[in-house]
Amino acid sequence: MLLEVQRGVAYVTVNRPEARNAMTWAMYERLVEICDQIDGDDEIRVLVITGRGDRAFISGTDIGQFPAFRGNPQAGIEYEERIDRVIGRLESVSKPTIAAVRGYAVGGGLTISVTCDLRIAADNARFGIPITRLGNCLSIKNYARLVALLGPARVKELIYTARHVEAAEALAWGLVNQVVPLDALEARVRELAEGIAQAPPLTLRVSKEVVRRVVHRLLPDDPGHALVATCYNSTDFQEGVAAFLDKRTPHWTGR
Repeated sequence: MLLEVQRGVAYVTVNRPEARNAMTWAMYERLVEICDQIDGDDEIRVLVITGRGDRAFISGTDIGQFPAFRGNPQAGIEYEERIDRVIGRLESVSKPTIAAVRGYAVGGGLTISVTCDLRIAADNARFGIPITRLGNCLSIKNYARLVALLGPARVKELIYTARHVEAAEALAWGLVNQVVPLDALEARVRELAEGIAQAPPLTLRVSKEVVRRVVHRLLPDDPGHALVATCYNSTDFQEGVAAFLDKRTPHWTGR
């Protein structure tokens, strides 16, 4: 997780291109630390998150970490609570946040992009929630965040089909704010971020917080642990992870 500050803008780069910028536990914790650092620095006015290389923004959580869940009935609940904490911290950053998306933004990568205030996508961007390929689920709060942005029908389509939504369609859905050619993404995001950095900080902070409070009315108080455990403690989830790592088609049993 690389951090660079230029002209009042903090640029965070997920630097794991050989794994399509898949997130490890340590990377999630580093993101929380970066959010704390940005909120504590009055010279930083805007946060930009992007991924190294053109293949992926963030391809979600590294699936290689999931086999360790076997035999621990709390592992799935603890994982989704961890993701909620990280996403909640990113959501509460008091400065405007921008996701600069190249390539795949799937799973946790989609969630991170959605949590940012604005999303600028290259024309090669692809968005998806491939949980039906693994047999797991999202946290209740992350389902609610997606529904708040896209509406229930489109969220269900993303989940049921596990398909990748291309940049132009994502723009039509309101999933992204703008689509630009791949080679123009960096310059466009820099222009946008530096322009926002010139706006009055208190107006930005208050406006962001008001919108956050409105959206939070959709977030349920019930964490839905029993629902999360239904997926993560299933034989299907273990089969989904094993099939992904073995690069084969999973055999679902509904158990």
